[in-house]
Amino acid sequence: MRVALTGSTGFLGSHLAEALVGAGHELVLLVRSADKAQRILTPRGVWPADTVVGDMADRAAVGRLLEGCDAVVHAAAQFYGDESILRANVEGARNLLGVGVELGLDPVVYISTIAAMFPPPGNIITVDDPIVTMKTTYGQSKSEGERIARELQARGAPVVTVYPGGIHGPDDPGPTEGTKGLRDRIRFGWLRTTGGMPLVDVRDVASIVALACVSGRGPKRYMAGGNFLPWMEEADLCEELTGAKVKRYPGPPPLVRAVGHLVDFAKWLVPSFDYPLTSEAAEFVTRSVPCDSSATLRELGFSYRPPRETLRDTLVWLYQVGELNASHVGKLAG
Repeated sequence: MRVALTGSTGFLGSHLAEALVGAGHELVLLVRSADKAQRILTPRGVWPADTVVGDMADRAAVGRLLEGCDAVVHAAAQFYGDESILRANVEGARNLLGVGVELGLDPVVYISTIAAMFPPPGNIITVDDPIVTMKTTYGQSKSEGERIARELQARGAPVVTVYPGGIHGPDDPGPTEGTKGLRDRIRFGWLRTTGGMPLVDVRDVASIVALACVSGRGPKRYMAGGNFLPWMEEADLCEELTGAKVKRYPGPPPLVRAVGHLVDFAKWLVPSFDYPLTSEAAEFVTRSVPCDSSATLRELGFSYRPPRETLRDTLVWLYQVGELNASHVGKLAG
């Protein structure tokens, strides 16, 4: 199929591009910078590629992107910025999903997030949990994007939604908040607190999307929540992989959430302050639960790689690009 893809210069998007090409699809990319796309996608074997230079919030640019395509995968999302995030992400979802359906593309794949259903009504997150409205502008935009997707699905449109958990893995152009979170836990230590990480490898999410990129299946929702790791189990795995002791600190949940609010205040005072434990992140850290991916694995005939492999490959990559030093990664430096 000829597949339109947004977000190809991001962490997940660059892996998606590689997986879709590997599955035999022809890509056309919506990019804001062809130079950036070339730099990121050439090592992944995706460049050169057909491109449309434009913005997802520009309906005319989206129309040019989708013209002549059979399917679309919408993975782009603006994460940083002010209130413009809300408009960009919501208009992007409305354009890519809405125009894709209008033009008869099948499937129309939307990369959502488990955060759109957090906290869940039960002790596990499912694809049918109700949508929640998060505090941050980014969170609000993803919740609204999820509403757009579900409205189209309710009308029978072939919209396929994929819900990644906490994405980790190598080759993160950002690095993204999740990658920086693992980096900082290795550097500074783990909190002994409730919750954990629904850890999913970026390459596994890309594989799920590629497997789901088949026409004629109608509306679908696929959880990509990976394997749930309580925080101390993640710390244990990292110690085992590196051979280096990691720090662990008491982290009563109310204190962790209070620190998150202080981080928000610090970022408001000093926008360049870079620490991932915001108030919203603190809610996830202390209250996260597993995700039910059973239907995804059964229907697509897929299985997740073990967390040990994902963490090892992520730590090796962080060392290779200088985000961690040899003392942090221990025997993995060899």
